[in-house]
Amino acid sequence: KRRVPGGRCDAALLLPVHRPSTSVLSCSKVDKKRLPSITACLTMCLYCLCASHNYTLYNSSSGQRQTMGSWSYHEGLGLLKEQLEEIGDSLMLLSFFSVEGVNMERFAEEADVVIVGAGPAGLSAAIRLKQLAAEHSKEVRVCLVEKASQIGAHTLSGACLEPRSLEELFPDWKERGAPLNTPVTEDKFGILTETSRIPVPILPGLPMVNHGNYIVRLGHLVSWLGEQAEALGVEIYPGYAAAEVLFHEDGSVKGIATNDVGIQKDGAPKATFERGLELHAKVTVFAEGCHGHLAKQLYKKYNLRENCQPQSYGIGLKELWTIDEKKWKPGRVEHTVGWPLDRHTYGGSFLYHLNEREPLVALGFVVGLDYQNPYLNPFREFQRWKHHPSVQPTLEGGTRIAYGARALNEGGIQSIPKLTFPGGLLIGCSPGLLNVPKIKGTHTAMKSGMLASEAIFSQLINENLQSKTIGLDVQEYEENLKKSWVWKELYAVRNIRPSCHTILGVYGGMIYTGPDFAQLKPAKDCTPIEYPKPDGKISFDLLSSVALSGTNHEHDQPAHLTLKDDSVPVSRNLAVFDGPEQRFCPAGVYEYVPLETGEGSRLQINAQNCVHCKTCDIKDPSQNINWVVPEGGGGPAYNGM
Repeated sequence: KRRVPGGRCDAALLLPVHRPSTSVLSCSKVDKKRLPSITACLTMCLYCLCASHNYTLYNSSSGQRQTMGSWSYHEGLGLLKEQLEEIGDSLMLLSFFSVEGVNMERFAEEADVVIVGAGPAGLSAAIRLKQLAAEHSKEVRVCLVEKASQIGAHTLSGACLEPRSLEELFPDWKERGAPLNTPVTEDKFGILTETSRIPVPILPGLPMVNHGNYIVRLGHLVSWLGEQAEALGVEIYPGYAAAEVLFHEDGSVKGIATNDVGIQKDGAPKATFERGLELHAKVTVFAEGCHGHLAKQLYKKYNLRENCQPQSYGIGLKELWTIDEKKWKPGRVEHTVGWPLDRHTYGGSFLYHLNEREPLVALGFVVGLDYQNPYLNPFREFQRWKHHPSVQPTLEGGTRIAYGARALNEGGIQSIPKLTFPGGLLIGCSPGLLNVPKIKGTHTAMKSGMLASEAIFSQLINENLQSKTIGLDVQEYEENLKKSWVWKELYAVRNIRPSCHTILGVYGGMIYTGPDFAQLKPAKDCTPIEYPKPDGKISFDLLSSVALSGTNHEHDQPAHLTLKDDSVPVSRNLAVFDGPEQRFCPAGVYEYVPLETGEGSRLQINAQNCVHCKTCDIKDPSQNINWVVPEGGGGPAYNGM
């Protein structure tokens, strides 16, 4: 029994909504009392199997397995009917889920390179490819898909930008009008106690030095990069979510497919149903950002994490405020560690004063997701931090105008997987190129995209290239990255993040402790944390915060937050860890509610609140939550976050 849209299926073993390339259908005796839910499940089954490129049909009564190729809708209907003949009068179900006039075939486009994700890495890769094509008078078709409705709408970062990669990509970025409006003029760092701030000098050569950097609204920079890419001829498809990796028969990546739209919660097609688009390419570049759902599949298929440590993550929460102009110090950068976190919990804060023609500050709080106490609530730690005597005066009299959250990679160089595989490669924050002590990853992400494009282009124009697979295996990219300043920079700070786990806590040496989800202690071994109530002026409740993110999803669609086993949240997460998902989620997606019988609880998933931060997929102690893409265009609508 597998989790399917609309509930559990009692008639068939079905694949999840993201449709992996191998699916299994196992028919069993149908209980007529459950016909409505079974109808929905069989609809989903037929729809999914038609969408697959390879699947195995398994008959549980005979024990026979048959591996098939791709179905058309009507071929699928016929083959499924043959299987259903063995369960007698349930053939009546066919009349319920036959969808006349629905074209189940997917339209396919051919490109030279397909890029998944229009963040700094993906856009830099696209731009560099078209620059090289123009320099060599070559035609290279580059297609880029982005799940956000607009370029930059899902981008969230501090952000203090080191402009090194931008200067390499566009030496004339100032003349082109890149939105870097706030050069850093002042650096401040401190250690917080509950009532005071201990200043720490920032000496030359330390990672925290920001001389020459710019405070930016990264979403605006990404939007500008999108404009530059389109001007060069990159085909950008915002609002198209890459839902599936496609493979050639030789196992190399063939491209991606965007998800289908117009599907009801129960999996049945709506009148507006449309199949997704297939994009095939010689090379597919995955630039999904931290903890990409397609990258997760690629790690397993190609064993890319065989020789690296598990990735470590943090959750970053951010707000934008307009403040009293008398308190506004354009160009000031402030960072702190310490209170309200204890010395065994990695994290810290930032407060940046932007010069955007209004007294604007960006502030945020990062908590390492390897924390141990299941009662810790990152959102409420952020709200509590704002009341510190060194922070609150800046915000008093101001107005909060935006909120958002996103997971970030913190594992460093020892957690970077193999970056190339036949037909594809990983760039940017997808594999984890963040410089943790600098709290910067945009410059390394952009450079990785540029290096990837240079290696790809070299193979595309090599007339004597003899590839072992249909999809090109661009191993030169990883080799070149390891020779670049990116690798040198990450290697130099390789021990700083893991040092949190020594006896000295945040201030110590190096030891490895395992994946983040395994760090939670049982609730019985931990002390509940009492958080102060928000005052509505400096600190706020969660739902009013989510409202400022602009988050929106089509309500009647299959849930994109899926459970591998419906029983686990209550039987393990709630029983052992007191339901940590209701605290680590920064958007109020998960809550335990009483059963109608009055005895016990169930996990309610408010998927429409999801800000696509991926924290649940990372921190769930049972690894039972699987985040997949919703319909393209859904999610937050950040404006320069």
